[in-house]
Amino acid sequence: MAKAKTATLRSRWLGRRLRELREASGMSIEEVGEFLQRNMGTVSRFENGIYPVRRPDMMAMLDLFGVNDSRHRENLMRLSESVWQTGWWDGYPDEFTEFVDFIWLEAQAVEQRLFDTTLLPGLLQTKRYAETAIRTAEFDKSEEHIVQGLEVRLQRQELLNQENPPTMLVLLDESVLYRQVGSAEGMREQLAHLLELSKRPNIQLRVLPFTVGAHESPEGAFQYFVMDDPYPDVVYAETPNGAIYLEQAEADPVAQRYDRLWEKSLSTDATAERISALIEEPS
Repeated sequence: MAKAKTATLRSRWLGRRLRELREASGMSIEEVGEFLQRNMGTVSRFENGIYPVRRPDMMAMLDLFGVNDSRHRENLMRLSESVWQTGWWDGYPDEFTEFVDFIWLEAQAVEQRLFDTTLLPGLLQTKRYAETAIRTAEFDKSEEHIVQGLEVRLQRQELLNQENPPTMLVLLDESVLYRQVGSAEGMREQLAHLLELSKRPNIQLRVLPFTVGAHESPEGAFQYFVMDDPYPDVVYAETPNGAIYLEQAEADPVAQRYDRLWEKSLSTDATAERISALIEEPS
């Protein structure tokens, strides 16, 4: 028997779709369980995203619910199979599991729209910058945790070196460029690295200047992940009480907010000039 797992974002997506399909077909959980020769609790766990659905059960439910469109079936099967998907992050301790949804989203997104107000996005950080940022934020954690956190961040950056990396729209509040993380030398190294990355065809970098004043995201940073079928677009934001994920209709207003911020930002050329000037400034 398959071992129950903690519900991930993708398993919750699958569970919700299965529940919607069952309800649209007018069937009860008991009827589905009888058809699958599973007990009611197992079907309920399918729908709650806490029990992975194996391929034979998934195909049987799609038949039962009358999902005949080939593209729709294929998308749902892909979603089902992604629940079983493992990655390099699975080798890390349980304390990193809460970050798994984010890493998976980052790896699956076809486009990332990032807005940061305090630190540079993790994918664009140098090792020195990243270590200082992690040590400062995780001041109460063990050295082992710090080292593993740095390893995770640097491993995530391999996403940029893939054959087909995601499109990245990176929008930085101007204060991020001036906030010195680590030494002055390390900061110049980081800005130079940022400038080099911005030359890649899949990365567009812009700065939201101080002169804009009040803007559309006074709450701070967020990340908008544009996903391909069968996944919905997702917004990720951090709060003092942990991360939140917004999906579908809830994500639409955030997309509009990002567009307005992007329109107010410096052009990519002007942004490159601003960063170059900061690199050349004397310490």
